[in-house]
Amino acid sequence: MYARETGVHRDDDWYALKMQEELGELIAEHLRLSGRGRRKGQDDAAITSARNDEAADLLAFLLLYARHNGIDLDAALDRKWFHYLRRDAESR
Repeated sequence: MYARETGVHRDDDWYALKMQEELGELIAEHLRLSGRGRRKGQDDAAITSARNDEAADLLAFLLLYARHNGIDLDAALDRKWFHYLRRDAESR
């Protein structure tokens, strides 16, 4: 839908760069909320809502990046993260 409406060609670089863009937007909202960024007249509720929306955007673009590049995130999470939890549980 995005590509159709904007005419943007989504290649390998586009997916990676969009994640970076969304991360930047998330960090900007985080800085606003923590008092280290310009609030632009917004209250905490508005900034929190914007931060949450940017976190959702970042996750969505990560999922799109993974799908575009054939990354099985379940398998990668299991290999990279969850095996530590299993090892920890076994050692108790």
